[in-house]
Amino acid sequence: MMEAEEESINEGRFANEAMNNGISSFMPDMVFEKMVNDFKTAKNIFGETILKQASGFSPDYLERNIKIPEFRKELKERIRKNLEKMKDDGILDGNYSVSEKGLKLASLVMYTEELDHLIPKGMFGEKIHKKQSHYGENENIKIFKKGDRYRDIALKKSIKTAIRRGHKTLNVEDLKASLRQSRGNLEIIYGLDASGSMKGKKIDVAKKAGIALAYKAVENKDNVGLIVFGEEVKHSIMPCQDFHLILEQITRVKPAKETDLVSAIREAVELFSKSNTTKHFILLTDALQTVGKKEEVVDVASMAKAAGITISIVGIKLDKEGVELAKKITELSDGRLYVVSELEGIDKIILQDYYDIR
Repeated sequence: MMEAEEESINEGRFANEAMNNGISSFMPDMVFEKMVNDFKTAKNIFGETILKQASGFSPDYLERNIKIPEFRKELKERIRKNLEKMKDDGILDGNYSVSEKGLKLASLVMYTEELDHLIPKGMFGEKIHKKQSHYGENENIKIFKKGDRYRDIALKKSIKTAIRRGHKTLNVEDLKASLRQSRGNLEIIYGLDASGSMKGKKIDVAKKAGIALAYKAVENKDNVGLIVFGEEVKHSIMPCQDFHLILEQITRVKPAKETDLVSAIREAVELFSKSNTTKHFILLTDALQTVGKKEEVVDVASMAKAAGITISIVGIKLDKEGVELAKKITELSDGRLYVVSELEGIDKIILQDYYDIR
């Protein structure tokens, strides 16, 4: 029973990695040829999960033995058997592409792994956005930080903190801010960059962060939507309570081509309702505007602000020009900018941004 469960999990991971790496087909002979002709390139194309599941060997073992004729003969047979089995199990279709069953299994595995990752760390607890300060102040006050609105500064609380600390003037570290209350249900849209540069681990982390956000938003009765974009908007879902619809669409994302933030922000403006609710768009990207004019991004950010939409950006290893553009967008729209150099913890950043606007 345990072996069958582990096998299903591995097949789900295989299907997920196929989508993350933009691989359309796994014809056995093609997979074998890529491995033996240029193993390093094959490793880069397929990734370790796919190599191991397709061959039954670890990538290190493959690399050490790939040039041995006897091993190549065994490898070719193993690849054929393993991929045929996944076809028999319904994970791959007749063309050795990921099937609908494979996609469903991939979404289930990805969802389970993300929740298993976050729940033990308390990331789904209310304590993250309602914690008290070090001085025991009530839950409607928080420490003021970069990105918070100046009009939210709680002046009396800030002055009291400065006095308590013996400060003769009000310092930045003394500042407190009032927590803003949602005006009815919150509407939030997750913007997922599916450009070619996001291939592999980046898109995997981005997908799981989106799943975590959707799960928590729906649990809180907030409406959550999705925009998947590359050189254009590929898929979009209006803010809703349908977690499974969001999960299914995230699972199907394949990275390709360039980045167009303009179309993503315009789509967000169209998707949000016209009701008097808090509207927030959070974008995750590793590059800013590789399609069209960069000036257009600032224009659409202003348009979003006029529609009552705040925009936050999580930028993965942005260059100097990208950081400057991201700053303009987030400052114009009263959002926050998170520039990250590591993929670890991006799901927590996405959740924290969500908690901060509630």
